[in-house]
Amino acid sequence: MIDSSRPVEPVRASIVRYPARERINHWLVALCFICAALSGLALFHPALFWLSGLFGGGPWTRILHPYIGLTLLILFIFLAVPVYAANRMRAQDWAWLRQIDDVVHAREDRLPEVGRYNAGQKLVFLVVVVGLPLLLLTGIVIWRAYFTQYFPITLVRWSALLHAFLAFVLICTIIIHIYAAIWVKGSIRAMTRGTVTPGWAWKHHRAWYREILTHDASPRSRPD
Repeated sequence: MIDSSRPVEPVRASIVRYPARERINHWLVALCFICAALSGLALFHPALFWLSGLFGGGPWTRILHPYIGLTLLILFIFLAVPVYAANRMRAQDWAWLRQIDDVVHAREDRLPEVGRYNAGQKLVFLVVVVGLPLLLLTGIVIWRAYFTQYFPITLVRWSALLHAFLAFVLICTIIIHIYAAIWVKGSIRAMTRGTVTPGWAWKHHRAWYREILTHDASPRSRPD
């Protein structure tokens, strides 16, 4: 009798998880996010104003911050569109979240099979998809060089408050995202080299691995 709990013999030594274009875009988005966060923190509170030295001083920080944020959003759109369908929440994702204790204690054998992205990654994606456009809208309202004069002062003040709150939520979300990537051994390699081992795919994203095996076994995927 075949033991279905064990993976079949891998067909490759490694599996492409992120092609080069996705990895390049991801790191550009990461760089822009860090710059936007640091420049925003420099403008947020006098105690953090020393961060403006990274951008050439206070005036340059105020000038560059909106453009960095706009660049971040544009790059993220190119990153998000191709993977949007894979990041939709499904029934097994909600089941995965209900078993968060098993997730935290790495009892992955008890969890529902995960596709290309797990529920945690999908929630990070959702927060960024919602947060970045809202940051853009509130940022336009408080962009003094071009737009602020067209809005009532009450709206400008509320927009500044909401902009700061959204930035705080996104910064916390990305910190969790980075921690999870470090915590799950092999994730950093996936985003730097683009590949993972079959064992890693079977352990962390079993449904996705099954899809790859099915694709490799299909007649269309075989060379003539």
